[in-house]
Amino acid sequence: MVDLGAGLQENYWFVGAYFNDRDPQDQTDRFIADGIWENGFEDQLLDTVKSMRPGDKIAIKSAYVRKHGLPFDSHDNMVSTMGIKAVGTITGNRGDGRYIDVDWQPFDGPRQWYFYTARSTVWKVTPKDWKSDGLIRFAFLDEPQDLDRFRNDPTWSARFGDADLAMKYDFAWTTFYEELATELLKFKDNRAPLLSMLGELQQKHTKLGYLMDKDRNGVSQPLTDICPFTVLASFNRGITSLKRTALAADWGKALGVSTPAPVSFDGLPLVNNLNSWFFQFSDDQGRDDIDTLWNVFEAALNLAGTADEHERAKFVEAYDAARVLPQVKTKLSMGLFWSRPWNFLPLDGQSRRYLKSELMLDGNLQTADGAQYLATIDVLSAKFDDAEYAVHSFPELSWTAFLTPGSSTTGLPVDGVDQDSVEQTTAVPLTAYTVEDIAADGCFLSPDDLREMLERWRNKKNLILQGPPGTGKTWLARRLAQALIGTKDLRPAIRAVQFHPNASYEDFVRGWRPGPDGQLALIDGPFLEMVERANSAPEIPHVLLIEEINRGNPVQIFGELLTLIEAGKRSPREALHLAYPRSSDETVHVPSNLYIIGTMNLADRSLAIMDLAFRRRFGFVSLEPAINERWAEWMHSNFKVSKSDLKDIQLRFASLNKIIADDPNLGSQFMLGHSFITPTAAIDSFGNWFKAVVATEIGPTIDEYWFDNPEKAQSLCQGLLN
Repeated sequence: MVDLGAGLQENYWFVGAYFNDRDPQDQTDRFIADGIWENGFEDQLLDTVKSMRPGDKIAIKSAYVRKHGLPFDSHDNMVSTMGIKAVGTITGNRGDGRYIDVDWQPFDGPRQWYFYTARSTVWKVTPKDWKSDGLIRFAFLDEPQDLDRFRNDPTWSARFGDADLAMKYDFAWTTFYEELATELLKFKDNRAPLLSMLGELQQKHTKLGYLMDKDRNGVSQPLTDICPFTVLASFNRGITSLKRTALAADWGKALGVSTPAPVSFDGLPLVNNLNSWFFQFSDDQGRDDIDTLWNVFEAALNLAGTADEHERAKFVEAYDAARVLPQVKTKLSMGLFWSRPWNFLPLDGQSRRYLKSELMLDGNLQTADGAQYLATIDVLSAKFDDAEYAVHSFPELSWTAFLTPGSSTTGLPVDGVDQDSVEQTTAVPLTAYTVEDIAADGCFLSPDDLREMLERWRNKKNLILQGPPGTGKTWLARRLAQALIGTKDLRPAIRAVQFHPNASYEDFVRGWRPGPDGQLALIDGPFLEMVERANSAPEIPHVLLIEEINRGNPVQIFGELLTLIEAGKRSPREALHLAYPRSSDETVHVPSNLYIIGTMNLADRSLAIMDLAFRRRFGFVSLEPAINERWAEWMHSNFKVSKSDLKDIQLRFASLNKIIADDPNLGSQFMLGHSFITPTAAIDSFGNWFKAVVATEIGPTIDEYWFDNPEKAQSLCQGLLN
């Protein structure tokens, strides 16, 4: 693949072409004919449009969802789709925030792009990662989309991944819920048939007996109206899973849903049985209360399906009108989640606690209006693309929130009227992880050595594992982090990043970057995210793992916070102002429960000597090739390699590493580690596997070491294979 940095520019714009709130019309043909693009808003996106430069590339896109006729198996799920209808080059900007001149190249028909899409009218894309690179190449260089890579990425694999990459959670219920919501919407303007269905189901299911109206004297009578969320809530209450499946199945049959009712409900929040209505008795209702709920239901399904700025505005208005109704509040977000679980965030008590304590998203979500609610969704959706982020979808977020300590004892998330006190909570037991477990996982160091490393890390707060290639630095760093925390089950307590020559303070700590709306915003990097996460849970150790820590410039990347990571300065008294403060009085300190561990490859010739001021903040542990008796026992037990063959390999590698260490142009830091010759999965023949490793991994490394003496390199490789 051609490097995007060579010959391609920085800014690419993907823009919409629909005007008119009430009757949207596609303006693509007019734009192409007139050689322009026009911002359809009078008072929005003006600064963004003004920032477009002549020479920038631009594409007209339309975002929607598809379920059928896809070039891959969607497993009956909706997939975000973006049709690219024309591309062009900006030739002029009139400076009014409304019009730009474009030399357009139209297509015969829209070119379909999947998964990595955007809702906004203007989406600025820069070639920063494989997803954005792929989109730019697809739109402007006519390269195909790597659908297999997208499908099996953690962001989308739960719905679209290959069968051999088994789903971590069972979110099959989402298809049924989405189809049922679609069928429900057909009754928005004619609820009488829906009420008839309810009456028939009440004769079969006694659990639906609570859906009865009352007159002023408290006498029960049939409902005269109902909202879609109350229908959905009827099988999302505190009842058994078997009864939920049966009730959902009967609702599905009545509404004409073709997808079978789910038998598993992982990640589905439940309303409290005493507060599962979204409206009041008829005598207490406002005249338009139930219509208001139907309006936000329709607006939500439209927004999930069309992803247009005008639909966002309609949704915000409808959301704000419905949220303030009696009996609604945060339950509204739960109803939206039931309706379109891949598009909307549930704000039940479990999820709110998880968002605040683990994902560091607070902002009083319990009282968020429609704009704040969508902004939170945008922030999370952007973070879901990060493979290192704790969760990658709203269903996974809801399920992980339930699994996090403080969950409901009912086996599923349950929410009440808004007071968290209505929920019984208990801590989910966590599986312990110790240095003995590290050894059992395949570490060839002794438990005593591992304990010494942990003790050094606890005292110093910052540790670097350094050593030759193949010594398992990253592998060990992750497991030391889990042992420090004491469990593998608290995934949000560990965050991994990788330094590189272009890494900056703005990337790592905080800097100005494009936000979800395309506007520049102060965005916290992974370091400040971990600082906030550690501050919110001071009783839990948190770990920031920095791979290839010496490939960047650590002093520049840490900036003023280099002082604060020192063990003796982990206190609010030592707090400093940041280079990019959010307010004049904002200061930051590094909490004592945030630990940093880095890995350093000593054999990389491209690296400069590390700054001494940075070195003083860290303890260093040197790892060496561990092709020892622990390694031999592991290989014999797990891969059935004979002890005589293992002894032979030990001798050959010891000889090779001595030659490397004694070479004046190399040294011990260039020795080859045990990871080269330790399989990570089952193998049919160790001999064949070993030959392949020598040919494809060890041989090329030795060739590079002795690039000026190919005969010696060939002889050393042959010595391993004889």
